Amino acid sequence: MKKVLSIFILIITLTSCNSEKKENPIKGTWRLISAETTEKDSTFSTFNPKTKMIKIINDTHFAFFNHDLNNGKDSTNAVFFGGGGKYTLKDSVYTENLEYFNNRQWENGKFEFVVKVKNDTLTQKGVEKVEKLGIDRIITEKYVREK
Repeated sequence: MKKVLSIFILIITLTSCNSEKKENPIKGTWRLISAETTEKDSTFSTFNPKTKMIKIINDTHFAFFNHDLNNGKDSTNAVFFGGGGKYTLKDSVYTENLEYFNNRQWENGKFEFVVKVKNDTLTQKGVEKVEKLGIDRIITEKYVREK
């Protein structure tokens, strides 16, 4: 009986040691490589090759930053914006709760996306809706993982 109990305890110990937490597939730093928007019946690219955008995702929060590649030297094309907040991920449903944004009218928005990670590429597709700004569109963004 002692031997059976010892084996049972050993099995429980080994099983509990092997139970690893599943890694969050969207965690990391991502660089935007394409973006498109669909409004009404029209789909068009919103990716600007003259800017660089990154998104940083940790276990609980996300942040994004976009700036022009001319370091703001051309005031007519100088661009910088950023935002962030908490998010949830359930299966492939990624929901951003935008707490901070330089355009304050977007703040406190909740944006739901379906995400897919394949190799080092993250694709997110969902609805951006901000009633007070008259925005109601579908966006698809593709990111590559920064090393």
